Amino acid sequence: MNADPDNDPTTAADDWLSRRFHEAEQATDEGFDLSACVREPIHLLGGIQSHGTLLAAEVASGTVVTAADNTARLLGVEARELVGGSVLRVLGASDWEEAVALSAEGEGAVLSLPVTAGAGPSPQAFDLSVHRRDGLLVLEFEPGEGDPATSRDFYQGVRRALGRLRSATSVAGCCATAVREMRALTGFERVVAYRFDGADGPGEVVAESVTDGWEPWLGLWFPATDVPPQARRLYEENWIRVIGDVDDATSRLVPERRADTGDILNLSRAGLRTVSGFHLEYLRNIGVRSSMSVSVLRDGRLWGLIACHGADPRRLGPEVRSACELFGTAFALHLTALEERDRADSLAGVGGRAAAVARLLGTDVYDSLLRHEAEVRELAGADGLVVARDGQVRTTGPAVGARLADELRRLAAGLAPGQVWATDRLAETLEAGGADASAAGGGPSGVLLIALERGRSYLAWTRVERPEPRRWAADPDRPVRLGPRGERLTPRGSGAVFRSVTRGRSLPWQAREEHTAVELWRLLTGMVLRHAEELSALNEELRVINGDLDSFAHAAAHDLKEPLRGISHAAEFLAEDAGAGLDATSVRRLSTMRRLAGRMDDLLNSLLHYSRAGRGGLRRTRVELDRALDHALEVAGPRLAEAGVRVLRPDRLPEVDADPDRLDDVLVNLLVNAAKYAADRPDRTVEVGVEEVGPGPGGRAVVVRDNGIGIPPERQDDVFGLFQRLHGPAEYSGGTGVGLAVVRRIVERHGGRVWLTSTPGEGTAFYFTLGEPGAAGG
Repeated sequence: MNADPDNDPTTAADDWLSRRFHEAEQATDEGFDLSACVREPIHLLGGIQSHGTLLAAEVASGTVVTAADNTARLLGVEARELVGGSVLRVLGASDWEEAVALSAEGEGAVLSLPVTAGAGPSPQAFDLSVHRRDGLLVLEFEPGEGDPATSRDFYQGVRRALGRLRSATSVAGCCATAVREMRALTGFERVVAYRFDGADGPGEVVAESVTDGWEPWLGLWFPATDVPPQARRLYEENWIRVIGDVDDATSRLVPERRADTGDILNLSRAGLRTVSGFHLEYLRNIGVRSSMSVSVLRDGRLWGLIACHGADPRRLGPEVRSACELFGTAFALHLTALEERDRADSLAGVGGRAAAVARLLGTDVYDSLLRHEAEVRELAGADGLVVARDGQVRTTGPAVGARLADELRRLAAGLAPGQVWATDRLAETLEAGGADASAAGGGPSGVLLIALERGRSYLAWTRVERPEPRRWAADPDRPVRLGPRGERLTPRGSGAVFRSVTRGRSLPWQAREEHTAVELWRLLTGMVLRHAEELSALNEELRVINGDLDSFAHAAAHDLKEPLRGISHAAEFLAEDAGAGLDATSVRRLSTMRRLAGRMDDLLNSLLHYSRAGRGGLRRTRVELDRALDHALEVAGPRLAEAGVRVLRPDRLPEVDADPDRLDDVLVNLLVNAAKYAADRPDRTVEVGVEEVGPGPGGRAVVVRDNGIGIPPERQDDVFGLFQRLHGPAEYSGGTGVGLAVVRRIVERHGGRVWLTSTPGEGTAFYFTLGEPGAAGG
């Protein structure tokens, strides 16, 4: 609908007409081509209604370039004699100068003035309408006698009509008043207010004033093909259209094309512009002899029409048309004001409701949105929610399949944070946007989506289908068929009402719901920023504390080792010097002292190892996992061989991004763990490999799987704790319980995670990932 009406609209015809319309036209006996109606350049038909006449002259010279072929009857000079000559032959010099001056206000502006025009001894009185188009001054002459606009009563009627219109307090009341007053002003037998369902959709009669004996149309729907795209574009440019007589003999332009450019004169702004044969056929089929349409615009776009139908030919002069156009403009403005008032009323309290829900949400905004999904849904009157972040999609309500989730992600990526996208007809909207409409199949029919973070996250409310019954003035499945007079367009007003149910649509989203989404986004953004600041402060505090702890552990372990060695040596020397002079109890006590000192030394070594795992930066690089495993087996291999554990590995392991030394520590500790806890069975094994554990980057994990004694379910969370052992100090080769704590610390420093699966008596599998480069610790 943004296309310039001066451009050829034919290329859009096939896109605008649905498959159903093409099938219907092919089913007619005469093979009627409905797309021809859509393609018709109705502003370039090369003719005018014959009750008036038209000239187009060069502004600078006054030379006539084009004339209607009825100038001889109305102006006394044949059109071919006028073309190429001066306009002053039929129009006075002062009137021409005034017309040029008035039209200088702007290209396309239509202005009127009374003139006396024509050649010969008896000039006539005319209403002259003038406007500029493509460098020419277009002059339309209409005989002025008998125009009701000359009556004082008519002007008083217009004033009263405008006053009654202003007193309407609701949209429905405004529409009812408009059609009633327009009928009183013009005398047409039927006047309806006709609202379009979207820019390219069908229309509904929302108000009507009709004389007795005429069939009422109130509440009926009319197919979109009744008003094709190029007609809608013209209604946005020229706000009034009058057809005086459907059986009028069109007066053609002479010459048909301009000699200087070869173009047909553009009559988009001309009040006398002739009418499409398709539209005349349509009017005849509904028993109408004359008509008038007044555009109703909202924000410069076509909201609907005030459509008037007459039983007899009716001519309305420029002054009456101007008054009706003014009334239509006033109606549109008052309608907009009422809708804006209703919108403002509906928005009252939106901020408070959004704030009440936001207060329920915790620090993890995305999880808490789903924990309180009932309250979040209620904000927008929705049936379900979609919460998406970094490729992870979680939903409630109507199922959202993978394809639809991809489409919503694509739509959200094109929005700025806080920007809303909404539709109550999801499948139609996806199809119109070139997407696969089947993605919405079986899922929601309506979506209200708001981008939370650009390209990362969005929140969407969803609604299920709400079938809507409609009463049609023509069968919407057969927009083309033979009429009663042999013409080919479906008759309207025939007494037949076609009932259907519109599917694939939800309840429409209202302004208050879109505003609620924006307000909730604003509150969520504030919460996330506050949480981020708090988390940053806590992380900095934690970094300092961890650094202090690392330093303390390293210093304590290092400084304690010296006195321990002294204690151990003193006990050893005492035992050697005293020799056989010590009794059995003293020997036992010295032995215990040496054993405990050795145990303490082992614990301090482990503490030093754990401390080193948290100190210093990582040196991440691409590491061949095969080579890292070879290095680890140089250390752990003897322990595995001693325990009779066979190592299983694939032919080739991939590369990983890691610190080579720290990766060796991880593999050594896991392999030694497999040797320690081997089961009493002949086929003891430990297998090292890589497995897929999730979608996307980082979805692979290194796994070290043994068939050892396993870990009871209730103790599986304990094994990664510092100094945590599940068995006594002397069982399973002893140890300090630090190895798996070191594994976890190194993995987490890489930005990865470590976990296990285990079945007692069958074995344990340790999994670890290493994150992305720069994710953590490096």
